[in-house]
Amino acid sequence: MSPEELRELQLRRLQWTLRHAYENVACYRAKFDAAGVHPEDCRELADLAKFPCTTKQDLREHYPYGMFAVPMDQVRRVHASSGTTGRPTVVGYTEQDLATWAKVVARSISAAGGRPRDKVHIAYGYGLFTGGLGAHYGAEELGCTVIPASGGMTARQVQLIRDFQPEIIMVTPSYMLTLLDEFERQGVDPRTSSLRVGIFGAEPWTEQMRQEIEQRAGIDAVDIYGLSEVMGPGVAQESVRTKDGLHIWEDHFYPEVFDPLTEQVLPDGQHGELLFTSLTKQAMPVIRYRTRDLTTLRPGSAFPEFRRMDKVTGRTDDMIILRGVNVFPTQIEEIVLRTPGLAPHFQVVLTRVGRMDHLTVRVEARHDTPAQRRATAAAELVAAVKDNVGVSVEVAVVDPDTLERSVGKLRRIIDQRVE
Repeated sequence: MSPEELRELQLRRLQWTLRHAYENVACYRAKFDAAGVHPEDCRELADLAKFPCTTKQDLREHYPYGMFAVPMDQVRRVHASSGTTGRPTVVGYTEQDLATWAKVVARSISAAGGRPRDKVHIAYGYGLFTGGLGAHYGAEELGCTVIPASGGMTARQVQLIRDFQPEIIMVTPSYMLTLLDEFERQGVDPRTSSLRVGIFGAEPWTEQMRQEIEQRAGIDAVDIYGLSEVMGPGVAQESVRTKDGLHIWEDHFYPEVFDPLTEQVLPDGQHGELLFTSLTKQAMPVIRYRTRDLTTLRPGSAFPEFRRMDKVTGRTDDMIILRGVNVFPTQIEEIVLRTPGLAPHFQVVLTRVGRMDHLTVRVEARHDTPAQRRATAAAELVAAVKDNVGVSVEVAVVDPDTLERSVGKLRRIIDQRVE
């Protein structure tokens, strides 16, 4: 459709969503009333900025079903976050929501280079986490053959890939590195596998990580974006043709970027926190949901009708403030991946020495790194972090295969500070 037709569709769906949320969700009714706004005040897309944001705390305070906009007898599935930092956030789907979700994931796999009859190895976790089932039904919707491997049992995953010959793998990028390590441990060059495309999401990852995976696996590595509160995977997808950011499926999800301090909406091209408003969700609409992801909106490329978002390389809740300097794990990852002799497996450990916060980067050496090279690599990493990030850190280079491997979202930050 033309840009004008898309904007008309978005406005019509946005007005329906605001009414649906206001009339059926007590939390939204209270928030709108407190802000002095009403669904009828939305006469153009820019009017959305008048409405209050939704936060993860809102979802937790109304656990489990308080944010649902339909009766439970219309809810066909429930998903939830892990709840590791508090009450889990619970999301629900009607039959129509599930059909919409499958379609946007199918669209995403197609944009990544997938085609009907491709075999898709899904190593995202199944269960309450949205990754596994979201990818599963989207692949089936596209007409693919699904291999529902889920996470864990890494040696068996590699065997399944070798035996079942999938063309596509959907998994977190950190676990893909673990799978590549296992291929090599078994004496198999991963570049000889049947895989040609990897669709990676659920955690931020850098261009350096893309290069590492593509070179070692001999595949195209593309990014998929989503979060359970908005839908799950399939909110946005990178095209395999351009690899220049993720096109947002704006007929279903309306994006904004704002300054997290002033909460002022920023024009396209400026960096800030990503907000999403669902346009078609029935069971649990979300209005201006604060994702905490930092990105920039840009014009579309491979799909010109839809705007792109830059790869997410940081989250406001992953940011470490170390002696007054903002530090993101992805900044460390970028430097680790370009330091000779170091593997892409690392953790950031925060401790407190006296009154001062102290950061140690624990990073594995590559298998072929000589002992004498480790000290040199550590010194290079210390210097590069100081030069590029502006903070002094300690670096501990450890033996290969000693850090905990991820089978899902990677835990990069270990905070051992005692308040």
